[in-house]
Amino acid sequence: MRIFVSGNEDNLILKHSRDENSGDIMSNEENKIKEEELQQEAVEVEADVVGSDEDIDWNQDVEAEVLDEQESKIAQLEAALLASEARIKEQQEGVLRARADVENMRRRSEQEIDKARKYALGRFVEELLPVLDNLERAIQAVDNENEVIKPFLEGVELTHKTFVDAVAKFGVTVINPEGEPFNPEYHQAMSIQESPDHESNTVMFVMQKGYELNGRVVRPAMVMVAK
Repeated sequence: MRIFVSGNEDNLILKHSRDENSGDIMSNEENKIKEEELQQEAVEVEADVVGSDEDIDWNQDVEAEVLDEQESKIAQLEAALLASEARIKEQQEGVLRARADVENMRRRSEQEIDKARKYALGRFVEELLPVLDNLERAIQAVDNENEVIKPFLEGVELTHKTFVDAVAKFGVTVINPEGEPFNPEYHQAMSIQESPDHESNTVMFVMQKGYELNGRVVRPAMVMVAK
C-alpha cells in the first residue's frame, strides 16, 4: 500500500490506490468463493460416486443375494454330480451282476450238457445189466471140469469179457466189493451175519455185482455184511 501526501493530486493518487486495493480484496474473495464451490462440487461428485448409506446397504444386499444364488447353484450342481456318480456306480454293479449271472448260467449249462453226455446211456446200461448177470450166472453154473462143455464155457467167458470191455469204453465200471468195508452209497446189504473170519461191517459175499456210469451208481452191489 502506497501513501502519497501531495495536495489534490495526492488525494487522487490515494483514492486510486484505495480502489486498487479494494479490487484486490474482491478478487481474493471471489477466488475463495470459487474454490469453495469447486470443493463442494467435488464432494458432491464423490458422494454421487460412492453413494449414500442406503445405496451402500442396497449394494451389499444385492451382492449377498448374488452370492447366495451362486452357492445355491453350486450346491445343486454338486447334488447332481453325486446323483450321477451314484447312478453310474449302480449301473456298474448291475453290469457286474449281469456278467456274473451270465457266467453262472454258462457254467450250469456246461455242467448240464456234460451230465447229459455222461449219463445219456444210463437207461441203456440198465437194460444191458441183466445180460451181463445172465452171462455170469452161466459161467458159474457150468462144470469147468467137463471137457465137452469146456469149449462152450470158453466162448461164454470170451463173450462176457468182450461185453464188459465194450461197456467200459462208455464209462461203465463194475462194483465188486467183496472183502471191502461196507459203503451204503455203493452197496446194498441183503443180510448181516456174524463171521469170525471177517471184521465187523465188512462185505463177506457179493450176491450181485453193481455197476456205475461215469461215477454215478446205476445199480448198487447186493452184498452180505459181517456183523
